Amino acid sequence: MASVRVGLAQLNLRLGDLGGNAEMIMAAYDEAVAGGAQVVVFSELTVTGYPPEDLLLKPAFVYSAALALERIARHTGDVTAVVGVPEDTGQTGPVRLWNSAALCWNGKVRGVFRKHLLPNYAVFDEQRYFVPGTDAGPLLHIGNVRAGVSVCEDLWGPPRTADAAADDGGLPSVIGGEADTSPALAQVAMGARLLVNLNGSPYRRGKQADREAVARTRAAALGVPVVYVNQVGGQDELVFDGSSFVTDAGGNVVCRLPAFCEQVAVCDVAVPAGEHAAQARSDGSTRVGPEGNGTAPGVLAPMLDPLEEIWQALVAATRDYVHKNGFTDVAVGLSGGIDSSAVAAIAADALGPTHVHGVSMPSRYSSEGSRTDAAQLAANLGIDFRTVPIEPAHAALAGMLDTPDASTDPPADAADISAADLTDQNLQSRIRGVMLMALSNRYGWLVLTTGNKTETSVGYSTLYGDTAGAYAVIRDVPKLGVYELCEWRNRQGDGERIPRACLDKPPSAELRPDQRDDQSLPPYELLDPLVEAYVEGDLSAAEVVEAARRHGADADLVRRVTRLVDIAEYKRRQSPPGPRISAKSFGKDRRMPITNFFR
Repeated sequence: MASVRVGLAQLNLRLGDLGGNAEMIMAAYDEAVAGGAQVVVFSELTVTGYPPEDLLLKPAFVYSAALALERIARHTGDVTAVVGVPEDTGQTGPVRLWNSAALCWNGKVRGVFRKHLLPNYAVFDEQRYFVPGTDAGPLLHIGNVRAGVSVCEDLWGPPRTADAAADDGGLPSVIGGEADTSPALAQVAMGARLLVNLNGSPYRRGKQADREAVARTRAAALGVPVVYVNQVGGQDELVFDGSSFVTDAGGNVVCRLPAFCEQVAVCDVAVPAGEHAAQARSDGSTRVGPEGNGTAPGVLAPMLDPLEEIWQALVAATRDYVHKNGFTDVAVGLSGGIDSSAVAAIAADALGPTHVHGVSMPSRYSSEGSRTDAAQLAANLGIDFRTVPIEPAHAALAGMLDTPDASTDPPADAADISAADLTDQNLQSRIRGVMLMALSNRYGWLVLTTGNKTETSVGYSTLYGDTAGAYAVIRDVPKLGVYELCEWRNRQGDGERIPRACLDKPPSAELRPDQRDDQSLPPYELLDPLVEAYVEGDLSAAEVVEAARRHGADADLVRRVTRLVDIAEYKRRQSPPGPRISAKSFGKDRRMPITNFFR
């Protein structure tokens, strides 16, 4: 039984900052080598950051990435760096790149592995840019140990459709079978006794358990350890959790880096003799044991609690979106409600409270409780707080439109809401959007919007009003999930961050007297599951109606909800991006036509 000390470089890269990324890669290489690493493994497309999207269509970008790789290679000594980079095939045509892992040592690129399996589902569209590699080699020699190198999807093996993949989660049932197309099989047959896998794997709920299940099954089936390195940090709609790990040859996790943290670590990996690996492969065993204890100076970070995992994902995504786009401070409109409270708390954790500016913009319909709740939230979080009443602007614009006062004979339900009343409600929201953007212009703050996934789904928002801003922090969090996150945050031992009153009051937009959300929408206990089935489950309206009927739900109500989701697509197209935490979020994940007659 040999041992290899592997360096894992879990980095927060800056997409397109080729020079900066090269500096980061070289510094991480030096740190790992100083820790005794015999090989240093980086993430997928390390040089560019992931995903570069249509930057890959620019020849100058690909050429500059190649120059950056040469610079990195010149920095290397005897220890190999395995670095992800786009590689030009030299052919003509729109798809002319490989997604490659370069093997660099002693000042040069000594070999290249090219990704075989190119995902084209969920948020991935790699077949738009890359052609697949076909060779399982070259194998990497680390002393007397040979290692197979692969990139992300290659470890999973079977080609998958969006339905079969269920995002990129779910343990493939064909690992080790005839349908298994992973290059790992050929690499072990060629003598590899260690598998190294570079990843650009974005976060979603429960993702880490799926990754580890695949790697553990692969390791146990082939009888070789697996090294899995992922990037960390936010990139527009995607957030990467890192959570890099190592399994031993029996499929036990022996090393795991912390989620949502940059870290360079080394891990001593026990490598079985070649005969052991071949025997384990031939008998097809997929037995997987419990988590083991790494022999490295050692990192075995615990898996996060599900709510903590989501909170940290939103914090990391917000921090990186703000900082990587050149901002330091944010503005959040504070209504005293649960959504704006959650966004402000996430921003305070992400940026520090001195960089968060809460703005209360009361109207004639704002309750005294909402005003004091917003002020109490700001005090609890330690953020800046200011009040800008919108009544002067509201009165002036309403007068220009000759809008009736909604305080007279308020409607009992949504069916009674007149066009004039809706105009007046939307007018208030748009005034608030104008004020937040004006503060952004004056002080250079980035505006965070506060809409949740449920309300975004059914269009319960005002275009150019509460959708006005740069980043939608909780866009992929359902309404009830927002409450769960706020309750979790309040339990973290640093005092009550979100006032109890914000959690206990009935949700309301407060755009007319005595307004409540349940006057316009079904209860969220019913609405959230309907949205999940229709949006994330991709069921048709008829299928959702049938499923709801079996549980006693009103069919007409279900049809109304699915109709609201369909007709709100134009709003979502004009709304800011936000971090993806579910199996299907709005944006890159879900591409629906605006003009659409299918029901």
